[in-house]
Amino acid sequence: MADVDGKWNCTVESPMGAQEFVLTVVSAGDSFSGSAEGEIGRKEIGDGSVDGDTLAWTMHVSKPMPVTLTCKATVSGDTLEGKVKAGIFGSFPITGTRIA
Repeated sequence: MADVDGKWNCTVESPMGAQEFVLTVVSAGDSFSGSAEGEIGRKEIGDGSVDGDTLAWTMHVSKPMPVTLTCKATVSGDTLEGKVKAGIFGSFPITGTRIA
């Protein structure tokens, strides 16, 4: 299993421009908890899963409009890369760099 724990500076490239947030990951076996904090406010993550080097989680945001984000990213060393699906609005790339 990859080392996925820590704080990650993340960016989602959306049609509204780059959305930046800090993702905190605390793994426990095949699950993780943590939070995402940025322009969207602070969102707790309680349903995170870990499959090898892949993280998956959802976030419910209200800004700029209410939507559930379904996130999946692969960790490689101190970087992560994946996709965020924003309901009917499509999927957008997510990248991140470990900061702690």
